Amino acid sequence: MAKTISISQNMYEQADAHKAKFIAQPGVNEEIVRLISSTKNEPQWMLEKRLQGLTLFLATPLPQWGPSLHELDFEKIVFFVDPNTTESDKWEDLPPEIKKTFDRLGIPEAEKKAFSGVGAQYDSSVVYHKLQQSLKDQGVIFENMDVAVQKYPDLVKKYFMSSCIPINDHKLIMLHAAVWSGGTFIYVPKGVKVDLPLQAYFRMNEQRGGQFEHTLIIVDEEAELHYIEGCSSPRYSTASLHAGCVELHILPGAKMTYSSIENWSKNVYNLNTKRALVHKNASVRWLNGNMGSCVTMLYPCSVLIGEGAHSESLGIAFAGKGQNQDTGSKVIHAAAHTTSLIQSKSISKDGGISTYRGLVKVMAKAGNTKAHVCCDALLLDNACTSNTYPSMDIKNKTGEIAHEATVSKIGEEQLFYLQSRGMNSKQALQMIVSGFIAPVVKALPLEYALELNKLIELEMEEL
Repeated sequence: MAKTISISQNMYEQADAHKAKFIAQPGVNEEIVRLISSTKNEPQWMLEKRLQGLTLFLATPLPQWGPSLHELDFEKIVFFVDPNTTESDKWEDLPPEIKKTFDRLGIPEAEKKAFSGVGAQYDSSVVYHKLQQSLKDQGVIFENMDVAVQKYPDLVKKYFMSSCIPINDHKLIMLHAAVWSGGTFIYVPKGVKVDLPLQAYFRMNEQRGGQFEHTLIIVDEEAELHYIEGCSSPRYSTASLHAGCVELHILPGAKMTYSSIENWSKNVYNLNTKRALVHKNASVRWLNGNMGSCVTMLYPCSVLIGEGAHSESLGIAFAGKGQNQDTGSKVIHAAAHTTSLIQSKSISKDGGISTYRGLVKVMAKAGNTKAHVCCDALLLDNACTSNTYPSMDIKNKTGEIAHEATVSKIGEEQLFYLQSRGMNSKQALQMIVSGFIAPVVKALPLEYALELNKLIELEMEEL
């Protein structure tokens, strides 16, 4: 079995002792926005987009629905941290402390055995990026987003925060547009099938830090790609913010799987935005695991703009003490004969709050669509909460739309039965939970399925 990134083993670690080159003063303003842009030597059009985002952000109130964000003080967040290293395609060139962090997470070994390309970001900068030569020869582009702005300006300008996620979409996207840093840019040419996944790993290490990576992926006609991202941070007593942005453009006949396991520490507000534009006969598959973080608001969205387009979203969220996991999925059927499947599972314990918040929208011209939503929640005690807020906006009645939701609690009879077969109470509980999340876990690559199971076990250790 290939060794993959061990997201679980750093759940409660302290920050690595790497000394940053520059740490901006907390708060967001025009000065910091211009500093980020000039540090990256960006073209004028990108600076103008950043400043427009800042103006919109400052004029827009916080969302009034969902978990409260009023304890998140933007003026105490550090929006830019230069980690004091340059990007390299050789691990040995990285500073020892950064190299140690990613060595411990298993990235070098994973690259050798499991992936065809790997990128690694530390705070505000990508520090490592490498792609197999065979994929380069086929025209595949896999770059740090900052580098892509310089090397492929026309391609980036065409797709960056325009048709997929415009900068006025919501307040956190406005902020992201102003202060984004690092991330991933991928272009897969027509007909190219990337056999092994490409992967990026995002590490937020600075206290009161913010990470705002931008992922822009274009999968051209009849091409195929599996992209995996992992995220983590050390635990601090002060709040940190993650507000990344993912834009996927899946062109006619193309197929893409986007796998993500986000394991932020419990001082992090995880307010990520992910969206895909799916063209004719193309398909996208979202695989999501969300745990850690004090508040998560994440709803991967597929906009099916081409006839015959398809979307699947499979997700698992775990909410423990002091956590509010507000997750779900959105699908907009904008063309005829489009299909979608949403399967969401949540586990709550110790007063944690898990919420499914989703949308299925069928436009008037989207005839003969099929959409199925299934939400399952598992409560591990009497103190936790599960909510379901499905939204259906159906403007064409020729399709088949279905929604089902279940909430269950582990019963004494189930535990007694398993304990009578030789298990202790903890083993019995873990077996029930493993069976509950099995449909999502089975869809992940083997190594990541093992990691997700391990993360769930760690979250349940206090029971």
